Amino acid sequence: MTATTEPSHAPAPAHLTRRAGWLAIAAMFGLNGALFGLWASRIPAFKATHELSHAGLGALLLLLAGGAICAFPLAGRLADHYGAARVTKTLAVIKITALLALAIAPNVPMLAIALFLFGAIHGGMDVTMNAWGAEVERWAKRPQMSSYHAMWSLGAGLAAGTGFVAISLGATPLVHYALIGLPVVALLCWLGNIPWTSPTNRESKAPIFSIPKGQLVLVGLLAFGASMGEGAIADWSAVYLVDIGGAPENWAAMGYAIFSVTMVAMRLLGDMITRLTYPEMAARVSGLIAAGGAALTVLFPTPPLILTGFVLMGIGYALIFPLAFSRAANDPHESPGKALAGTATFGYGGMLLGPPVIGFIANATSLRVSFGVLAVLALMIAVLSGALKREV
Repeated sequence: MTATTEPSHAPAPAHLTRRAGWLAIAAMFGLNGALFGLWASRIPAFKATHELSHAGLGALLLLLAGGAICAFPLAGRLADHYGAARVTKTLAVIKITALLALAIAPNVPMLAIALFLFGAIHGGMDVTMNAWGAEVERWAKRPQMSSYHAMWSLGAGLAAGTGFVAISLGATPLVHYALIGLPVVALLCWLGNIPWTSPTNRESKAPIFSIPKGQLVLVGLLAFGASMGEGAIADWSAVYLVDIGGAPENWAAMGYAIFSVTMVAMRLLGDMITRLTYPEMAARVSGLIAAGGAALTVLFPTPPLILTGFVLMGIGYALIFPLAFSRAANDPHESPGKALAGTATFGYGGMLLGPPVIGFIANATSLRVSFGVLAVLALMIAVLSGALKREV
């Protein structure tokens, strides 16, 4: 059976302030992002140590994503049964252990197993921390989800930046992860350790693996469209700037850097925007801005205008994930854990499929055509934005 009433939370302690509640969730999002950023910053070291080909590395990265997707529904069930706050705190501690396991994997098969588990814990925590964040957001009676996601991006970016220092000093991934990851986890877990009891729904008999229904399907498609664009920019922006825009190679990294900075800034403003307008209106405008940015990169492929297009795409995509997760967590027909698991599956499915789909389309036609597809998907976000309107 599924929940039939508006999700609620157990009364928070009277002395808990909104600031402390926000800080606890922001810490969990920052922790999740930071540990992922630490891993990502040392991928070349793993490739060299294990003598991986491009295809071999790609297969391992698919295992990481596969672990996350497999964990989404199970994490949703655990959040419903034991409480999102409790499960999030547990996964936060386990995740640093999984990160260290990656660094000590002696061979490729063990690395593959460790990567699948790391991806599963990463994805599971993604579901439960969003569920917990939605509880605190409802309690605070003000939009906060966008700022939580900004903290994920900030944590990932700062942690990835430590990779430059670690590599410059000749530190191995194990030393790097231990010296940075352990203190970060200790600090952020301390900040996140507020006295919060999440609601539970242990009587639910719904299957672990289920397909979202009703408006949640459209909400998932919104997340899918945005994540397709994010994944494509992450993996193809540098190639697009050089091959299509004719930019010098030292410009290659500027595309994703500008896109990422824009995403963080926009997500920090997102809660204020959500307070000033309706979620569906914010998504509609966001979709149109992202579509305009993608179209600009296709129609006027010069480096300055391509970078301008990436900025517009960052503005357009930034709020869609937070809005989709917030809507899913407040669905009146499904439990928060189950609803978030379905939305996460759509979203990460787009992140996983985006880069190879862009490559396939580019191979069959051209890279400009494939970026045109991103414009169409962004228009889909604008068209389906009404799905974010909460049912009563």
